Amino acid sequence: MSRYRLVPSPTQALLLRNHCAHARFVWNLAVEQQSWWRPGRTSAPDWAEQCRQLSVARHEHGWLAAGSVVVQQQALRDFAQAMVGFFGGTHRKPTWRKVGRDEGFRIVALRADHVRRLNRHWGQVFVPKAGWVRFRWSRAVPEARSYRVKLDSAGRWHIAFAAVPDPIAGPGTGQEVGVDRGVAVSAALSTGELLTCPRLSIGRQGRLRRLQRKLARAERGSNRRARLKSAIARLRAREADARKDWAEKLSTDLARRFDVIRVEDLRVQHMTRSARGTSEKPGRNVRQKAGLNREILASGWGILARRLEEKAPGRVEKIDPAYTSQRCSACGHVNPKSRESQADFRCTACGFMLHADTNAARNIAAGHAVTARQGLRLGRPVNREPQLAPTRVGR
Repeated sequence: MSRYRLVPSPTQALLLRNHCAHARFVWNLAVEQQSWWRPGRTSAPDWAEQCRQLSVARHEHGWLAAGSVVVQQQALRDFAQAMVGFFGGTHRKPTWRKVGRDEGFRIVALRADHVRRLNRHWGQVFVPKAGWVRFRWSRAVPEARSYRVKLDSAGRWHIAFAAVPDPIAGPGTGQEVGVDRGVAVSAALSTGELLTCPRLSIGRQGRLRRLQRKLARAERGSNRRARLKSAIARLRAREADARKDWAEKLSTDLARRFDVIRVEDLRVQHMTRSARGTSEKPGRNVRQKAGLNREILASGWGILARRLEEKAPGRVEKIDPAYTSQRCSACGHVNPKSRESQADFRCTACGFMLHADTNAARNIAAGHAVTARQGLRLGRPVNREPQLAPTRVGR
């Protein structure tokens, strides 16, 4: 999707918030209906039946009829698509949407004359019930049939036109690169480049901690608490914007420079789950694991891999991450003692020395990850020379 900054007037912002509330209300009603379904009962209403029920509800409730039927029907359509993803095993089950966190709606059947350019920096888009809303024309607007409007936690409006961009063509030189994602070094390339995802400055990090302490003492529902949450959200948004910009530029650069890009097959969502556990089985090292989770998420592991696959489809290969940091990229020997520290790698067999992350990136670029004898990717390291199979001697 192509995303732009939306700048509505105060009156238009109020109407957009109403659209968000209506979309959230209809979505939650669909979640409630689905929650009543049990095996043996009749199936939950499908999208067509829910649209008929929506028409009855709009006739009975004037505040709902005052909103856009397109916004409300598309919320039901999004829920139906989410349920298809859930039953297909690709997504989690849809849950409740919350005020202040899930603020957005979708408009379909967008006509070409509903988007127009005003000057070099500004454009307009037609939003039902709100009229023409200005947005920042930061780049060419693609031809799209729908768009989505969203309000983020920092109070900024965004509009995203649904259009699949053309993939980036490779250089055609056959060059390959391995990308090792880490915490101290966000992305290490097999070429020797060490890249770090931008973070908040030291001053802003201190301000964020002070605001979080004040928020913990603020009374719930007070104006002071709302102001503190808004200030924290603005700092978080600044950091997220910098992380996204870094991932976009790096993924574009890699897609243009290399024909084959190899990354580790990491399940970031599983790796960053909480270790808190339950009251019956409490977790261990919960605070340390929480700190590691924050660092992983701040390093942009997931967005970098996803954007690489979208910009270079068919040219991104995922490699088994097992023992890539313990394997010598020069001789292939596997030994955990070769990783002397976070940054230093010295092979215990041949004495080869290299930055540890660069060494791992070279293993990823080579496409093999685990064994010293170039065998199959086993679940444990194999540090021995190839041996002949034993011969069977008959009696």
